[in-house]
Amino acid sequence: MTLIPKPTAAPSKLPVPAPRPLPTACVEASAADRAIQELSLSFGGFRYVCRVAGGGGWTSTPLVILGGSSQDRTSWTRHERWLTPSCPVVTVDLPGYGEADFLPARYGVDFLAAALRHLLDQLGVPQVNLVGACFGGAVGLRFAQHNPHLVARLMLVGMTTAIPADYAAAMERWDVMIRAGQTQDVARELADRFMSPPGTGVVRKHAAVSRLVYQQIAGQDAEQQRKSTEHNTRLMRHEWYRPGPAPAVPSLVVTGEHDTLATPAMGRAVAEVLPQAQFLTIRETDHLAPVERIAEFADLVLRFTTDQPLTGLNYATEPEEFRGARPSCAR
Repeated sequence: MTLIPKPTAAPSKLPVPAPRPLPTACVEASAADRAIQELSLSFGGFRYVCRVAGGGGWTSTPLVILGGSSQDRTSWTRHERWLTPSCPVVTVDLPGYGEADFLPARYGVDFLAAALRHLLDQLGVPQVNLVGACFGGAVGLRFAQHNPHLVARLMLVGMTTAIPADYAAAMERWDVMIRAGQTQDVARELADRFMSPPGTGVVRKHAAVSRLVYQQIAGQDAEQQRKSTEHNTRLMRHEWYRPGPAPAVPSLVVTGEHDTLATPAMGRAVAEVLPQAQFLTIRETDHLAPVERIAEFADLVLRFTTDQPLTGLNYATEPEEFRGARPSCAR
């Protein structure tokens, strides 16, 4: 792997990139913009792997993306073509996930948030725009609670303040099934959980994404299955969401219009606990909205992280604003 040299001196303040006319200005990245570097690091005795897409150093606020439990640092490569013209994109296999070391379940969300802090220290960046999807949202929010000065903006996707009871019960059953070698049955059930049931509403790429999720889970090798089982145990043993001070930074909570796992109502509940939050849904998507509408999701990320209006988007509902109280329409 190619090691990323740690910057000798980080700027005291990172400039915000100039607004781009979107969505047509989701400009595809040049070869230089999409230059890839990887870094192998260790935290708490566990190796983990970071990926940085985008050349030019830290001339703009980096975008850090934390994916869900079934995603790794390469799951966002199709988004990079739209994002890297504006900023470097950092993705990571934290301990216990992807190609990182196996992480025992006694290490919870606090440890993973601390590992992310270690990563930013090693990269030498003073502040980031942070996107967390599903499980990545739980880690991202905990990180922001512990390190509010490091977060310029916070975007949470498919996030809830509590794991749904039926999903928690299913995890215990899946744990037994994985240990018994019934991985294909677990893959089918997980794919059905992540996708909205037939008849819920129109979802882009529903069949294709469902097949992709199934194949990804059913094709796990023995080590990946071991990590998946430990992940389920981790979720059952540790707090998913911890009430407490939330960072007073611009925040955006997003769900798919037809998300039946982390419903829009659950997303609004997350927005209610954030001091400066907006909430919206992405049309014709469910829990896997970032995969079902890649270009539109990238457009939304760029708009939010460059302080552009989120109103009047043909792929999203009008944003609702929360200030720890009742919502009001942005218009």
